[in-house]
Amino acid sequence: AGFDAAVADCSARLSAGVPRAVRQSRAEMVFNRVEPFYLGMVLYVAVFLLAVASWLVWPEVLGRAAFQLLLVAFAVHTGGLFARVVLQGRPPVTNLYSSAVFVGWGAVLLGAVVERLYRKGLGSAVAAAVGFSTLLIAHHLAAGGDTMEMMSAVLDSNFWLATHVVTITIGYAGTFLAGLFAHLWVFKSYLGRLGEEEGRALYRMTYGTVCFALFFSFVGTVLGGIWAD
Repeated sequence: AGFDAAVADCSARLSAGVPRAVRQSRAEMVFNRVEPFYLGMVLYVAVFLLAVASWLVWPEVLGRAAFQLLLVAFAVHTGGLFARVVLQGRPPVTNLYSSAVFVGWGAVLLGAVVERLYRKGLGSAVAAAVGFSTLLIAHHLAAGGDTMEMMSAVLDSNFWLATHVVTITIGYAGTFLAGLFAHLWVFKSYLGRLGEEEGRALYRMTYGTVCFALFFSFVGTVLGGIWAD
């Protein structure tokens, strides 16, 4: 009882003295309990299974369901990313953990756009695979300790983190997605399940995504040189 009273008194003093810090700590506690990125991994697996099933049966129904569920998973992923930005007061990419989260987010966004354009289930499947794999990498990186660590002094610049780092990481996301589109072409071709029309569509998806990735990688590298100078 005495300990509980002391804790209550301490909480009251903190709430009166530093209310913003108390609110932020409570928000971070809720964020950790919700685990949006773990939930996102589960949803991405479901999207991938639906997309693959749509290649075998009911392509329109399952393909539409996979795309709609992909949007839900992306919304959860976005919510987790935005919550980290608010809690840290920093741009979305600050360390290796957040890089994995952001690369996955960017690749899923691009994959959803590609799926919206082509409606073949290919964009949904690849986007879900990228989203799951990057969040799984982030999950294992989180085992090393705090994922909202203090910024090292050399990186303590929100402007350059929001320009160079974000731009070049978008380039990474595009490169990752293009690589998986190409792997999907090879895999389906090897199995003999790649039609001529689908092959052309995958080629256009890969080429367009590579061009997108090259542009952002180039701009990000130039910005990095300016920051270094």
